[in-house]
Amino acid sequence: MALSLNSEAALATVRKVIAERAHLAGPLLPILHGVQEEFGHVPREALPVIAAVLHLSRAEVHGVVSYYHHFREQPAGRCVVQVCRAESCLAMGANALLAHARQSLGCSEISPTSADSAFTVEPVYCLGLCASSPAAMIGTHLHARLTPPRFDAAIAAASAHDGAAVRGAERA
Repeated sequence: MALSLNSEAALATVRKVIAERAHLAGPLLPILHGVQEEFGHVPREALPVIAAVLHLSRAEVHGVVSYYHHFREQPAGRCVVQVCRAESCLAMGANALLAHARQSLGCSEISPTSADSAFTVEPVYCLGLCASSPAAMIGTHLHARLTPPRFDAAIAAASAHDGAAVRGAERA
């Protein structure tokens, strides 16, 4: 859903997510996950709505969103590329792989999403493939022992599948 939260429909969606999860013990994280699932990110305009219902300050809600790397404050590209930066991957060339991914997909550390919104490149801190470093997740598929050419081939394969490998990036 790519609505602006200035619309009543979008605010109604946020309120629906809150209503579905507010009864849970510790409802903030499930609510934030639900909002991100609906919008592909946690829009800034949702924070005061969530805060009011949970009797929290906007700063407390924003603090949780900004603390956990899983939550996005801006929409992600159609395909999210996560490059592992844990110790094993770093030792096996993850920094060079991350630089290659950003350069080849038109992203940067400052602007992680490409201009055409096709890709978002993010560092993550463990994909669980330590024995097969360096690793990345492209859309919903894990890739191990990546080199720049193998990365390029994986991106080409993901793009060739008519978006099948990249769908779900909004939920990631």
